[in-house]
Amino acid sequence: MKKRKIFLLAMVVFSVMLTSFSFYFYQVFYGANILIERENTTVTIHYGESFDEVRNKFYDAQVINDVISFSFVSKTLGYQDAVKPGVYYLKTGMSNIETVRMLRAGDQIPVRITFNNVRLKSELADKITDNTGIEPEVFEALLNDDAFLADYGVNSENVMTLFLPNTYEVYWTIKAEELFSKMAEEHKKFWTADRVAKAKALDLTPVQVSVLASIVQAESIKNDERPTIAGLYLNRLERNIALQADPTLVFALGDFTIQRVLNEHKRVQSPYNTYLNRGLPPGPINLPTISSIDAVLNYEKHDYIYMCAKEDFSGYHRFAKTLVQHNKNAALFQRALNERRIFR
Repeated sequence: MKKRKIFLLAMVVFSVMLTSFSFYFYQVFYGANILIERENTTVTIHYGESFDEVRNKFYDAQVINDVISFSFVSKTLGYQDAVKPGVYYLKTGMSNIETVRMLRAGDQIPVRITFNNVRLKSELADKITDNTGIEPEVFEALLNDDAFLADYGVNSENVMTLFLPNTYEVYWTIKAEELFSKMAEEHKKFWTADRVAKAKALDLTPVQVSVLASIVQAESIKNDERPTIAGLYLNRLERNIALQADPTLVFALGDFTIQRVLNEHKRVQSPYNTYLNRGLPPGPINLPTISSIDAVLNYEKHDYIYMCAKEDFSGYHRFAKTLVQHNKNAALFQRALNERRIFR
């Protein structure tokens, strides 16, 4: 009888312990341990980060509540040796097993990249890689690699015509070559049969349209005026008159602080000097927007071949068909510059 009582007592103790351990392990695996009393968030795991670094990052940022249980589940599921970089979305109250399975599978979310207001390839490389794991200098190297660019029908001078300023979704882990290919695909989608036909009607290639659009964009901040400016430059191209676009001189000089183009600037030796060289420069002087490209394709038909900024500094221009009228317009603007003491 005594042995039976001891046995029953042992069974009760064992059952209690088993139940307690089962509950504990259930809590370790399936209990809430992520963002306790905090809102959903994203976390970025960088290339080369070890499990210890990830765990410590999560704990320091109060992503995980119980670091021991998270470590235990990670080791049990083999995540300690399978850390994958990327941006991950974590929800309030996620369990260890749910989180670790997601991280181990590399189930990341896309990120957004946005680039605009770009003049130089170095600026493009900085902006386009800003929200990814790509080093800017790696992407810039592609922009200057003529052997690589040949497969896309461009070169290091006109490569920026492949990039359309916009917002795109990619994964943080995208490679530089993959990102370049994606931008080329977006460019291909943009150049519909209708746009290609309009470019052909102008006797221009899509690359040349983008180069001209970059000049039009640099000339005016007013979208409603750009088709007029585009028509003016197309008139000059058709008549084999040098474009004489001041923004190309600023680009050639690499000094974007210049507010007043002087005669000395017009002597700069550069293929981008459209005073010395007829036709279009070899590449764009900025990253033209979609609206600027469409302004060229849907240009305004007129007989203007001269333009000068308005003396009221409104951002608009005065247009002229004759040099006599242009000189009058230019005199008004020069006087306004002098009055404001803008000499450079």
